[in-house]
Amino acid sequence: MNLVINALGVLDNPNRQLQPSAGDRSEMAYSSTGQNVDARSLADARASGLTAVNITLGHVAGSADPFAATLADIAGWDDFIGARPEALRKVHTAADLDAARAARQIGVIYGFQNTEMLGEDADRVDLFAGLGVRVIQLTYNGRNEVGCGATVPDDTGLTPFGAEVVERLQAAGLLVDLSHSSERTCLDALRMADRPLAITHTGCRALADHPRNKSDAELRLLAEQGGVVGLYFMPYLRLAGQPQACDLVAHLEHALHVCGEDHVGLGTDGGTTAIDDMTAYRTMLAAETELRRSMGIAAPGESADVSLFLPDLCGPLQFIELAGLLAARGHPAARIDKILGGNFRRLMGEVWQ
Repeated sequence: MNLVINALGVLDNPNRQLQPSAGDRSEMAYSSTGQNVDARSLADARASGLTAVNITLGHVAGSADPFAATLADIAGWDDFIGARPEALRKVHTAADLDAARAARQIGVIYGFQNTEMLGEDADRVDLFAGLGVRVIQLTYNGRNEVGCGATVPDDTGLTPFGAEVVERLQAAGLLVDLSHSSERTCLDALRMADRPLAITHTGCRALADHPRNKSDAELRLLAEQGGVVGLYFMPYLRLAGQPQACDLVAHLEHALHVCGEDHVGLGTDGGTTAIDDMTAYRTMLAAETELRRSMGIAAPGESADVSLFLPDLCGPLQFIELAGLLAARGHPAARIDKILGGNFRRLMGEVWQ
């Protein structure tokens, strides 16, 4: 396996979060400044063939100050990576992806899943770019100063400030991520963009009509402008019941049909370490689902009964097994290589200049 880029994922060992000492979960802090990254999760990531992963730093939702919390998280991850040069490399350019692969390190791409840390100040784009952030998602599920998220009922699209932010992001050489956005916000951003954009983690709405999935119109315009969509390993691949590997393959093949093989990749929204205790996992998932609902950021259908991973495509063999499934369906090796990482490598090389 040559190159694997997870366009949205984690490096964590999820079993550490199942321990009674896992701590306060009153904030949706998707990044834990490395506290759940351990020797096992790094070994699993390496065994999976992972070259690099876009991790979510800083504020996503909650009552903490978005700007201060995000700055603190960036500083914490800088220290964490700096203390582990043999295992990790902070990714600034596409050349760092190649260097990480050559050195058998895991490339860590700094990304945001919201723009609330910008406040109403587009100048902060340049600040965060200077701190090494490489991917910025415009919205989470709700509405913010930039535009509408996927679960906003009255979709008013990208705001004037949002248009300014997209311009600043592209001028700074950052990759704009349209995951979690409403359809109108997504299409508005695509129509004004002058560089390729990404949807790092989503599914195909034509197969599962869920607001977190993207319509064919969004996927087609993304591809026409040179962008790449990453398919996730998440519950929204089905409208009911537990998705399996066959559902992911179906979404991948639909995206290939709509976008073409140069514009499809992976953004699993997960890691490469398997769950050891499913009973404890269900308890944790129930608490997290209730928290997300209480904060108003849950997507329709979130349930503790459905795992946030594909049970038959998880753990350190997931990318290798997916490649085998695609090959068995007749996809050529060159296309599989593009899906696993080649397409996002190309996109990142074009945008991060």
